[in-house]
Amino acid sequence: MQIATRTVVHIHYTLTNREGAVLDRSGEGEPLGYLHGAGNIIQGLEDALTGRRTGDRLQVEVAPSDGYGERDEALVQVVPLSAFERPEAVTPGTWFEVRGPAGARPVQVTDVASGQVTIDANHPLAGETLFFEVEVAEVRDATEEELAHGHAHGAGGHDHD
Repeated sequence: MQIATRTVVHIHYTLTNREGAVLDRSGEGEPLGYLHGAGNIIQGLEDALTGRRTGDRLQVEVAPSDGYGERDEALVQVVPLSAFERPEAVTPGTWFEVRGPAGARPVQVTDVASGQVTIDANHPLAGETLFFEVEVAEVRDATEEELAHGHAHGAGGHDHD
């Protein structure tokens, strides 16, 4: 069976950056499961997997525009430390959610100095070219429940237990 919209795909993958550092990988013996065509993985990887079959191996280079987007410096802001409920807990590397007109968005604290906090709402991989080594472990038709929920269920996917 070929990978197409409305199929559940299980892949083993390793993600590296341009320097070859491993950024992420599927668990040992536990492939990642996703619903193809539902936006569960980045567009560049999904596009490269379309038409592939179980057992296929491929190397994929994903430009920022097909991954996590370009960095947007407008998403970096400086706010007063006094705006935080627990200022003592605000340290570089801390993640939290902010709510705005477009809904909740994760942001990361990148600097704390002189009573000011620099926060960055860019995805950590924004602006990065990504390199995937992928093996297609399984392709199957999605169940009606998976289609209704918009993601794969079971091993490597999402459980509702």
